Amino acid sequence: MARYRESVCRFCRREMQKLFLKGDRCYSDKCAIERRNYPPGQHGHGRPKHSDYGVQLREKQKVRRIYGLLESQFRNTARAAERQRGVTGERLLALLESRLDNMVYRMGFASSRAEARQLVNHGHFLVNGRKVDIPSFRTRPGAVVEVREKSRKIPAIEESLKTAVRRGIPEWLEVDEANFKGAVKALPTREQLPPTIREQLIVEFYSK
Repeated sequence: MARYRESVCRFCRREMQKLFLKGDRCYSDKCAIERRNYPPGQHGHGRPKHSDYGVQLREKQKVRRIYGLLESQFRNTARAAERQRGVTGERLLALLESRLDNMVYRMGFASSRAEARQLVNHGHFLVNGRKVDIPSFRTRPGAVVEVREKSRKIPAIEESLKTAVRRGIPEWLEVDEANFKGAVKALPTREQLPPTIREQLIVEFYSK
């Protein structure tokens, strides 16, 4: 699978907002947005004007990078949202939030989605008592996600749980830190997700 090996802080600077891709670093004064609050590149200080298509593209790229998906993965998720009942944009966000790697991050077992994806790939988590090593696995309301017994001493997981309070645990999740376990009470509603995401622009982008 293709992997981006350069600095992900460029993504935040390109979108001119924090995408929280580097874990605890994003909450410190080392954050790239705090140091250089302008887009990367020699023309970063300019004021680019975007067409309607450009605005839609930037929103799509922003959300894709937040959740750490390749273009083909993100496009397929958008197509799946179109086939479901309800508002397409809201269904897209629900599908993205239901991914196992995102749930691991939201529950505080990883400091970033990239770290969560790696931990899931290495088989450190159980879903309803069964090992799942597929980051895109869709969790459903009532699902129980827990760290495997032999993985509970991993420093990254222990450290992330200590700092999870800073990010906050969403109200649609329930986490038992003492037992390294979390439960999905429900999938989030649109009001419970960041208002900075404009999902309708993504729907319009893929409808062309």
